Order: sequence, then structure tokens, then C-alpha cells
Amino acid sequence: MASLAHLSLLSKLSQPQHHLSFTIPQIRHSSPTKTRPATHRFKCSAGQIGFFTRLGRLIKEKAKSDVEKLFSGFSKTRENLAVIDELLLYWNLADTDRVLDELEEALLVSDFGPRITVKIVESLREDILGGKLKSGSEIKEALKKSVLDLLTKKANKTELQLGYKKPAVIMIVGVNGGGKTTSLGKLAYRLKNEGAKILMAAGDTFRAAASDQLEIWAERAGCEIVMAEDANAKASSVLTQAVKRGKEQGFDIVLCDTSGRLHTNYSLMEELIACKKAVGKIVSRAPNEILLVLDGTTGLNMLPQAREFNEIVGITGLILTKLDGSARGGCVVSVVDELGIPVKFVGVGEGVEDLQPFDAEAFVNAIFS
Repeated sequence: MASLAHLSLLSKLSQPQHHLSFTIPQIRHSSPTKTRPATHRFKCSAGQIGFFTRLGRLIKEKAKSDVEKLFSGFSKTRENLAVIDELLLYWNLADTDRVLDELEEALLVSDFGPRITVKIVESLREDILGGKLKSGSEIKEALKKSVLDLLTKKANKTELQLGYKKPAVIMIVGVNGGGKTTSLGKLAYRLKNEGAKILMAAGDTFRAAASDQLEIWAERAGCEIVMAEDANAKASSVLTQAVKRGKEQGFDIVLCDTSGRLHTNYSLMEELIACKKAVGKIVSRAPNEILLVLDGTTGLNMLPQAREFNEIVGITGLILTKLDGSARGGCVVSVVDELGIPVKFVGVGEGVEDLQPFDAEAFVNAIFS
């Protein structure tokens, strides 16, 4: 069984080199694809930087306009933190220690984590005793600013980084049951609606129903899909064929699904390295994004998963799912601060449009109403 250090080294060696041409491996098993009509809001030729810039801007603007969905999605976390308003309503200097102790408890219950919580509370204590904060409303604004700073200082690039060459390649990775395939389907729907030509790749060759599930999402989103024809096809072969086709047929983005795996299963983690290396042989610098899907209901337990995946394949962004059913929204702050990896999207419902682009300011306002 490969060691973690060995896998990390393999991942680094698999980074694409900047050659002018590549030898594209022949794929034995052709995969059937389904063609759907696509409507574009704007067109651009391959290699045109403006396309992905505009796409990123559209998604970011959408995040700001969908504050209501985000607000609704974090209702349980907001209920946990509502006690803070009660604490600060009749705050006075003599009650500082008691109020801050209860505020600390509220943050911990919402999974901000011990280190982050102590950091926030001690900063508030220092400003209160130093005379900088003189009312409950000022303390709350300072609390919100502190959380916002934690979210933005280490990982401020919350928009997708898709480079400038077509196709951009996005790999979706994660453990079993985290909502990986569903998140990919919802992301395809969102990107397609913003005018991008999307090709989906059913790289989860381990779970029997995964390809069928992704095919349903492809139909729902109006996207094309590449699936393995052979039951024993390797994930890297499926992704290779998909990215090759995306390049030849002018797709804007190839969304690659992968098999769910425990972060402690090193043989399956090795497969991810092979997938990453395979797509890099077709498109230089691909994948542009490797997004790790994490189940928000697990709270701080997601941190070990994120560390292992990042160590082995290099995670560029996070998708946090099922946050609408959890009161542990503070884990968003913890995972960003601990790992320095930006949250790109959050799942706040079961609807097709409930995978929301992450906006730090909107998030802070949603949990501290």
C-alpha cells in the first residue's frame, strides 16, 4: 500500500509540463454520448480570455443577487447564533466576561472550532477593555468583521479560476455520500445557464449507479456526457476521452466526476493522481480546478478529509453541501482558516439551483442576521 508521502510525491510529479505538443493515448473503448441543443448568451473563440472572465463575473454577480437563498439555507446556524443578539442587547461593561463566555459557547456549538473561537473572543475582549467597542451593536459589527476577515485574508479567490484555454477542466472529488455527483450536476446546470458549452465526464466507474445518475443530470441540464462503454474501464481513460473530445469539439468546460473514496484508502487516492495526470496530457495546465465536495453536516470532522485530499492531489476549492440541514455553518470559517482553500460553492437546498456561489460577505450576513 502506498504511503501518504509517496502519493504526495506522485501528485507533484504529475503536474503537466509546458510542452508544445502531447501524445494522446488511444482509447480502446469508445463511450456513447448524447447530444443536446445548446443556447449561448455570448460566443467566443477558443483561447479568448474574455469568455472565462465574463463567466466568472456572471457567477459572482449571481451570488450577490441570490442572498435570499443563502439566508434561508443557513437558518439553523442563524438560530444557534441568535443568542448573541440577546446577549448584546443589554450589554454593559461590567458583564463583559459573562457575555463573552456565552458568546464563545454559541460559536463553539455552531462549529467555529476552538482555535477560531478563542481568537475571535479574545480580540473582542481586547477591543472592549481598550475602549474601542462601547455598545452591543459595535461588538456585533466587530464580530462580523472578524469572521469576514478570516474568510477573505487567506482564501479570497472564491470565483472559479478557469484559465484562458478551452476547454477548462474541472475535477470533482470527495468521499462517498458527500453529494459529489449531485453537486457536479447542479454546477453543470448553473454554468450551462450562464452560456457555457458543457461536457460531462462520468469518471465514477466504481459505483454502479453513478453513471446513470450523472446521465439524468446531463439530460436535466441539457449537456452532453461521455460514459464508459466497458464495465472495466478505468476512470482515467474515461476522463482522457472526455477532455480530448472537449478539445476537438470546442466545448468551453469539461466537468469530470470521480469515484467517491475514503481519504485513508491510498490505492483509490492513487487513482485520482492518475486522473489528474491523464487530463494534463491533453490540455496543458489541466485540471484548472480540483473541487473537493465536503458534507457540511459533518462539521469540523471534514478537516482531516480536506487535509488528506489536498496533500495528495492539490485542492483548489471547496464545495460544502447539505448546509441547509445543519446548524454547524461555522465549519465554513474553520476549514478556510485552517487550510487556506477558498469555498467556491455551498449547497443550501435540494433544488437544482440550490448550489450557490459562495460570497463571504453574504454568508456572514446570513448567519449573523
